[in-house]
Formats: sequence, structure tokens, C-alpha cells
Amino acid sequence: MRRGGAMKAASGVFALALAGAAGLVQPSSAVAQEFPTKPIRFVIGPAPDVLARMVGQKLTEAWGQQIVVDQRPGAGGIIAAETVVKAAPDGYTWLLSTGAYPTLVGLYPKLPFDFVRDLEPVSLLASIPFLLVAHPSLPVRSVPDLIKLARARPGEINYASSGAGTTAHLAGEMFNSMAKVKLMHVPYKGVPAGLIGVMSGEAQLMFAIMQAGFPHVKSGKLRALAVSGAKRTVSAPDVPTIAESGVPGYEFTSWNGVHVPAATPKPIVGKINAELVKVVSMPDVRERMVALGMEVAGSTPDELGALVKSDIAKWSKVIREAGVKVD
Repeated sequence: MRRGGAMKAASGVFALALAGAAGLVQPSSAVAQEFPTKPIRFVIGPAPDVLARMVGQKLTEAWGQQIVVDQRPGAGGIIAAETVVKAAPDGYTWLLSTGAYPTLVGLYPKLPFDFVRDLEPVSLLASIPFLLVAHPSLPVRSVPDLIKLARARPGEINYASSGAGTTAHLAGEMFNSMAKVKLMHVPYKGVPAGLIGVMSGEAQLMFAIMQAGFPHVKSGKLRALAVSGAKRTVSAPDVPTIAESGVPGYEFTSWNGVHVPAATPKPIVGKINAELVKVVSMPDVRERMVALGMEVAGSTPDELGALVKSDIAKWSKVIREAGVKVD
């Protein structure tokens, strides 16, 4: 009797343990099924908000909950990222992450957060190639022409950027290293100012995001030499890549993605990911993105996480070797 009673008691305890474990799992899955039940805040740093608003509109229609764009410019995106890092990990606060965030690790040794540890990747939305453009008076029509001229006139050819430490600046430093040339950096306050500098002839070259630089190429005010990505772009298929133009291995793009606070439940991350991938695959969204110079790039959370780590390693090396400093 005692032994049988003990076995029954043990069985009862085991059953309760199983029920408890199931109870721990069920709420997360149930919450994910019901998600979202209230508006979502989509935090944006200095990046343009057009993609966030486009995606937000589609998600609002699909979920019946408002996606509220919350712009927090300043400090190169640090303010926006910190806002999301400090938010509750419940899926209701998103960061529009960009290819500029991995550069912050090398530029600011004392960041108030760890981008990899404190933020959970959800999905890529778009890949954004850069265009190497030149003033028409510069006697070059290709990257090989530029390399030849730059080696013949070291330190005399310059390139504009949207500011010290920006991706456009680091792109030039990486080109210097890989092409074994010495282009001089001329920082401007923002992309428009940099492009005006090149179009006026004050500067000679610029690595500009496709959506900003290509219209001026089509108008004849600038000359396109190459694109920065691993492959040619849909927007400008006749423009070669830098890698195929004599600098093998040169490759970078900016990108837009979505991150949420670390510890956000995996089922919620998975649900957001599935919906984001669906949205960027919609024909009207894809068409609009291509018109903006973006390449559609939905991904898994792990793929975005791997890209962030790869970019941190790449840009930290460029920053360290070139001795890039920011104020």
C-alpha cells in the first residue's frame, strides 16, 4: 500500500510538472497567435522613412493595428537604437535597422548598448547599393581609368561623403585600401550637400546611395563608374560592379531591416518575420522599392544576424586601418 501510494504520488507530481511545463509554453504560443492586439511603434533613426511607412501601411491593413512611425534622428542612429533596446521585449517596438549601425561599433567604443546582444534580428527588408559617381570633367569613364589616374596623381583626386564616419566615407577608405590608391576625403553635411559638391565640381567623386545618385546620372550631371554590390543592380544593369572592374572582393551595400528588443519571444519574432517577408514580396511594394533604387531582400532572422556580424567585422577593420575618427 505504501509503495503503491508513493508511486501514485510520484505520478501525480510528474503530471503536475508536465502540466506546469505546458503552461510555460502555451502562453507564448497563444500570445503569438493573437499578436498584435495594439498599435506597434516603428522607431527610425536618420534613415529615410519611406520604406517604413510603405511596410507599415501594408501591415496595418493585414493586422488591423496601426504601425506608428516614430522618428528619432540624431547621434547617427544611436538614439533610435537605444530607444528600442530599452523598450519592453513584447514585439510592440521595432527598429528600422540599417547598414550604418554596424559601423557604430568601430566608431564609438563606448556605445550605450551592444547591437548584437541587445537587439534581436527579425528580417531584412531591402539591400541598397551605392553608386560611384564622378563629375563629368574628371577624365575617367571606368574604375580602371580612375585607378590609373589616382596612382599617377596620388592625393590629388578627392571624393565627397555625407560626413566623417558615414558609410560613404568608409566606402572610399575601403576603396583606397583595396585599389591601392589615395583618394582624399571631403566630408559634407549630408548626402544632398555632398552630391551638390560633386555636381558643382568642388569635389570629384562620391559613393552615393543609388536612389540619391542615379537621377543625376540620368540627367547627365554626373557620370556613373560602378556600383558597390556583389552584382549589378536592377535599376542600372549596364553599370558594372567595382569588383568586376578591377578591384576583386570589393563589395558592400547598405540595407534596411527590422530589429526588436532582445528576449522578444521567438514565436512573436517568427510571426513578424513571416509577415514582413510577405509584404516585401508584394508586386506593388517590390515595384516601388526598385523605383527607389532598392533591391528586395527578405530574410530569416539568422540571415540578418549573420549580416550584422559580418558588417561589424568588415567596417571595424576599415575604421581601424584608416584611423577614422568622429567628433
